[in-house]
Amino acid sequence: MLKVLFLCTENACRSQMAEGLVNHDLAGQVKAWSAGIRPSRVNPRAIQVMAELGIDISRQRSKSVDDLAGEEFDLVITVCDRAQQECPFFPGDTEVRHMGFPDPAKATGTEAETLSVFRQVRDGLRERLIPLLREKLSERREKEHAKQSREKG
Repeated sequence: MLKVLFLCTENACRSQMAEGLVNHDLAGQVKAWSAGIRPSRVNPRAIQVMAELGIDISRQRSKSVDDLAGEEFDLVITVCDRAQQECPFFPGDTEVRHMGFPDPAKATGTEAETLSVFRQVRDGLRERLIPLLREKLSERREKEHAKQSREKG
C-alpha cells in the first residue's frame, strides 16, 4: 500500500479534497492523509463539491502536520506554495513533491461562481493526482518484480 500525505497551509480545501479523492479512487492501493501547517477547519464548500461526486469528506477533520509525527509516508505532496516553502523534513525514503493548485477559498463572486472554482480545483486535483499515483504504483510493482527476479536467480 502506497502511503501519501497531502500538505497545505490550513488543511481546509485542497488537501482535504485530495485525501477524499485518492481514498475513493485508489482505495485498497493507496492510503491518503491530509494535514496543514496551520490547520483550521474543513471548508463546507469542499464538502459540498465532493458530495456531488458521491465522496463524503464531512467526517474528515483539519489536522496539523504535527499530529502525524511518527507516521511514515512514501510520498508527501504539497498542494499550495506556502506549504511547499514551510514543508517540514520527512525522514527516510519519503519523496516530497510540489503540485500547486489555486486556493478555492479565495474565490469571490456569487455562490454559484465560488462553487464553480471549488469544482475546478477538485477536478484539477483528480486529473493530476490520480495519474501520478497510478504511475507511482506501477513503479513500485516494477521494483518489486525486479527484486523478486533477482532473489530467484
